[in-house]
Amino acid sequence: MYSPKYPPTTDKAQFNHLLSTCKDWCLSHGLTVRPPPSFSENPHEALTTHAPVSLYPSLFPRSSFDEARAVQTAYNELYARVSDDTEFLDALTADIAQVDDFIANLHSIQTKIASTEGFAHEFSLGLFRSDYMLHDSGDGTRPIVQQVEFNTIASSFGGLASQVAELHRFLLKSGAYPEDPYLTYSHIPDNPAASGLASGLASAHHAYGPTAIDGIKTAVLFIVQPNERNAFDQHWISYSLLKLGIRSYRCTLTDVPTTCKIDETRNRRLLFHPPHLQAPIEISTIYFRSGYSPDDYPTPAEWSARHLLERSKAIKCPTIATQLAGAKKVQQVLAVDGMLERFLSHTPNKIAAIRGTFAGIHPLDTSPLGLQARKMAFENPERYVLKPQREGGGNNVYREKIPAFLREIGEEKWAGYILMELIKTPVAKGVILRNGEAVEGWVVSELGVYGTILWDREGNVVKNQEAGWLLRTKGRESDEGGVAAGFGCVDGVCLVD
Repeated sequence: MYSPKYPPTTDKAQFNHLLSTCKDWCLSHGLTVRPPPSFSENPHEALTTHAPVSLYPSLFPRSSFDEARAVQTAYNELYARVSDDTEFLDALTADIAQVDDFIANLHSIQTKIASTEGFAHEFSLGLFRSDYMLHDSGDGTRPIVQQVEFNTIASSFGGLASQVAELHRFLLKSGAYPEDPYLTYSHIPDNPAASGLASGLASAHHAYGPTAIDGIKTAVLFIVQPNERNAFDQHWISYSLLKLGIRSYRCTLTDVPTTCKIDETRNRRLLFHPPHLQAPIEISTIYFRSGYSPDDYPTPAEWSARHLLERSKAIKCPTIATQLAGAKKVQQVLAVDGMLERFLSHTPNKIAAIRGTFAGIHPLDTSPLGLQARKMAFENPERYVLKPQREGGGNNVYREKIPAFLREIGEEKWAGYILMELIKTPVAKGVILRNGEAVEGWVVSELGVYGTILWDREGNVVKNQEAGWLLRTKGRESDEGGVAAGFGCVDGVCLVD
C-alpha cells in the first residue's frame, strides 16, 4: 500500500531520537540476533545486535489481512491430509527424488521406516506458515492476497514478529513517532505469534501424555542449527512454553547420536541425556528448526540422526512426510483443477477460499503442462520466478536469469523445479533498520500467517488454529525476502480500510 504522506516526515533531531529509541527497545526486549561474521567478530557468542526491523509498521489493507488469516485453518487441514496421503505423496516425491538428492534422502528414510517397523508416533504436529503478497492487477480493483509458498518446517520469526508489534506500539505510546492519522493503536494490532506457536507445541506435549510411569520427566526438544544466529526468535517460543509449565531443550543434529537414544522396550520412546543433566528426559515433541536444507546434513551422521528421531515415539514437528508435503512440487500440483477436492471433498467453502489465494504456478516436467511451461520460461522469462524444492531464502532464480540457469543445470534436472508467475506487488515508502543503520526507500512486503494443527494417525484433528502473523519487508530492488538470509526485515502491520 502506498500513501504519499506515509511514513510521516521528521526533522533530523526527531529522526535521530526515534532511531535511538527503537534500537534501545530492541536490545532491551530481546528483538535481537547474533551478528553475522562480516559485521562483527563474536567470541563466545557474547554479542548481539538488534534484528533487522522496519522503523514504522507498513500499511496493509485490513480486508486482505483478515482474508489471509481466515483461510489458515483450511490450509492447515489441507496439508495435514496431504501428509497422510501416502499414495499421493510417495508418487510425487519419487519423481522429485530422481533429480534431487536431498528429497531422495528424506524419502528414503520415510519409506524405510514405513516398510520395516512402522512409525511409533501416535500424533503429528504442524507449525505452518503460509506466505502471501498483495497482487495488483492494475485495473483499479483492490489488491488481493496471492500465495507465495507454504512452509511446513522451521517456520521462523514468530517470536520476533510478536516483539515487533510491541515495538511499534511502544514507539507510538512513548511519543517517539510524530503525529500521524495512520499511527493509532487500532491500526497496530498485538501479534500472538510466539504464544500461538507455543500453544501448538503444548497441545502436542499434553497429547503425548503425562510423566512416564518410571518417573522420568517429559519435555520438548528443539533441533537447531550450530551457531544459530536467530536463536532469540526460538527462545521466545521456549519462554512461552515455560509459562505453560513445559520445559524445552536444544540440540543439533550433530549432537543427537551422543545425547539421544531410543528405548526399544518402551514403544521407542526418545530419551535425551546431555552432559549437563543428571537424569535423562523423555521427549514428548521434537520441534525441527533445522533439517530443512542440505547444508544441515554435512555428513552421514546427521542423516542417521534424522532417521533415529523419525523412528522414535516422540511427536515430530514436522514428520518427514509433512516436510515433504511442503515441497514446491506439491504446491504446484494442488493448484491443478480438481486436486483440492481429493483432500477436502466435503468442504466446498474451504476449497473456494484456498483456491482464491493461488497464484499461477506450473510444472517443468515432461507432461503437456510442463512442456508448455518450459516454452514460457524461455520465451517470456521476465514474467516468472523459478523455484527449487528448498526453504530458507536465496534459492530462487528470477526473470531474465532463468534461461541461462536452465541451460547450465541441464534438462534432466528441470523437473525438480516449478515455474511461478511473478506477483505484481504494490510498492510503498519505508525505513529499514539493519546493523544500526537506517535506510529509506521504496519497499515491498510479504505477509506470512502462522497456523498450528495436531492430528492423530487416523487423521482425526485434535487442534487446529491460526496463530499470528509475520510481515517481512524488503527493498523493491531485492527479489528475495528472507530475513536470516540477509534480504529483508521483520515488520509489523498498520491496518488501513
